[in-house]
Amino acid sequence: MIRIVIAEDQRLLLGALGSLLDLEDDMVVVGKAKDGEEALQLIHQLQPDICIMDIEMPLKSGLDVAEEIKELDCKVIILTTFARAGYFERARNANVSGYLLKDSPSEELANSIRTIMDGRKIYAPELVDIAYNKEENPLSEREEQVIKLIAEGKNTKEIANQLYLTTGTVRNYVSVILDKLDVSNRIEAIARFREKGWHK
Repeated sequence: MIRIVIAEDQRLLLGALGSLLDLEDDMVVVGKAKDGEEALQLIHQLQPDICIMDIEMPLKSGLDVAEEIKELDCKVIILTTFARAGYFERARNANVSGYLLKDSPSEELANSIRTIMDGRKIYAPELVDIAYNKEENPLSEREEQVIKLIAEGKNTKEIANQLYLTTGTVRNYVSVILDKLDVSNRIEAIARFREKGWHK
């Protein structure tokens, strides 16, 4: 029997997924989590064969959890609406066994679980296309340092102090970063930088 934990913050989908997989003769859903933190607890407590996780969940994302349980004997399937290169890159680095999109047919999920239990990996075709047609990071090394500090919540003055620059120089860097990433503010810049998988 394949023992499964499902982590999904949309209650309706969590219930539906559980019911669908329980219909399979060789599968049993042993736990359901509504956020990443709960998923982590259930994985340690129940030691399932597979955990099916959404990416964007409260407390911890599915990718955070996947990275934390990388050494455990629990295979991870990411089930998400987001076909983003950055997410896919992180998922592969966390050694997830499957990355499927939520609009896949339900029977595909059960078949994917069996294939993954046989030791293979399954990635949605759209993601493979995205991964191989990935854009190059347009930012210089210094610009990357600046955007990473912005992502940590540092203001212009703090960034200037940390990088031994003047505040005017930092403002110039920020302006160039917004221009290169084709966004209008710092929050959008961080989102674009992460989405593209450039935030290592």
